[in-house]
Amino acid sequence: MSTPRKRDISLRGKIIYSVYLRNHTPEGTLAALEGDLDRIKALGTDIVWLLPIHPIGRLNKKGELGCPYSISDYRAVNPEYGTVDDLKHLVSEIHKRGMICIIDVVYNHTSHDSVLFKEHPAYFYRKEDGSYGNRYGDWTDVLDLDYSNRELWDYQIETLVQWAGIVDGFRCDVASCVPAEFWELAVEAVAKVNPGAIWLAESVYTGHIQFARECGYPVATDIDLYRAFDMEYPYDVQDYFDRYADGKGKLSQYIAMLNYQEHVFPDDYIKIRFLENHDTPRASKRFPDKGIMLNWLAFVYFQKGTTMLYGGQEWQNEEYCTLFDKAVFRRDASKDISAEIIKLGQIKKALFPTDADFSAEADDSTGTVVATLTTKDCRVAGIFCMEGKRCQAKVNVPDGEYVNEITGKKVTVKNGVYQTEGKPVIFRVR
Repeated sequence: MSTPRKRDISLRGKIIYSVYLRNHTPEGTLAALEGDLDRIKALGTDIVWLLPIHPIGRLNKKGELGCPYSISDYRAVNPEYGTVDDLKHLVSEIHKRGMICIIDVVYNHTSHDSVLFKEHPAYFYRKEDGSYGNRYGDWTDVLDLDYSNRELWDYQIETLVQWAGIVDGFRCDVASCVPAEFWELAVEAVAKVNPGAIWLAESVYTGHIQFARECGYPVATDIDLYRAFDMEYPYDVQDYFDRYADGKGKLSQYIAMLNYQEHVFPDDYIKIRFLENHDTPRASKRFPDKGIMLNWLAFVYFQKGTTMLYGGQEWQNEEYCTLFDKAVFRRDASKDISAEIIKLGQIKKALFPTDADFSAEADDSTGTVVATLTTKDCRVAGIFCMEGKRCQAKVNVPDGEYVNEITGKKVTVKNGVYQTEGKPVIFRVR
């Protein structure tokens, strides 16, 4: 790819809904998911992301059923989920509802008994003692691939082109562990059969990058990946959020890092924003106070980037969603926050300019965040009470009355101060 990828910043205004097929419905199939598409669409969803849909390896598997990220055949559909025709029909139904579908690409590793390992063992990483294994941690159910073998590149790109004829894009697992140059070539090849395909990179935590470099393993930074990808994970700042959520860090440190993203990445950078995903604790477990959790959820929608929801989040599931066994998430009507999610999605799409500059300040003494999205023609402000407290928040907007887009009630700013009620507030300044 001769020039950096030009990103469509309208993706910042989109909402992704992440689906783990095994645990999304009692049936756990592609066909069964079709019955939930209208509800998923109603949440404001634009992009349905399916966690890996491929067959799962059995050798050295984890749990009773194995992990979907331990793939045995990149070019097939897991028969537990259905068939390729079932996938095509599901994608058709997703399209009928005005949404698109992306699937997980797991190109750092395969299962121990994968088709690729059986047919092409030369494509795999070997340790110093000559044995096969993996480079990163305790992923005992997988073997790492070796991208110094260029024939592997051809196989993987051919596979992507195959799926690009069915789906609308890819979420790429631990994309940083695969050469950025590979992703550039893959994007070019896929564009020939699906010019509109979108690419989401699971860029990794900074600690992962540091560990890889200390071990002498190749690893791509977020900047490297933006040469190929449309969107990336916010793991470059996630440590700061995690430390705050675990009571070990300051809110202001996390907010400072969100501001830093505005200055370190390209003008058209796109980060996905979430409170939870399949690798993190559930938001309602981290923030058991519903009011606090809803403040955080509103702030996630307000942040500059593509919002992502994980299946079960709308019912405030607290149980960690195991990847290794069958555990259908609960649908408890008494905990349903779909109405709040729908409202925030409507505000995001109607009010937040996708070309805005983002800025935020945190008050550690009150646990309050005041943020703005600003263009030359528009300015939107948000006030979020991360500890659920009533307090005074300093707001850099003209004194006057505004309307809280979440509730429709008046917001009065006097002497540069708003008296919060402990609930999130979003209002248009101009």
